[in-house]
Amino acid sequence: MCRMERAQCKPYLRHAKVLASLVVVILLGNTALADPDAEREALAHLIHEIEALEPLIAKAQSQASPDARIRFRYDWLRQDLARIRTGIKAHIEAPRTEPRTFPPLRGDYRR
Repeated sequence: MCRMERAQCKPYLRHAKVLASLVVVILLGNTALADPDAEREALAHLIHEIEALEPLIAKAQSQASPDARIRFRYDWLRQDLARIRTGIKAHIEAPRTEPRTFPPLRGDYRR
């Protein structure tokens, strides 16, 4: 509660409500101004990052123990990353139409 008299505290609460409303309007308004070109650029950067994972995957695979009882499925990981990359590329290149369906990711990389 406010340490001031009740009559003095109410204007501060009113200002806080106005400020909170202003913050909400700014945040919601900012999403309405999303730039489709910026999104495509970010998605293209994401494709680049996915492609940069290949050397790391190859290194991890070369260090895997062939005698391990449970092995990581690097081939499944590569397939899922290829599906993700293909989906992102299709989104970047496609005109804005209805949503597309994609095959589900395997997700489990243990044998």
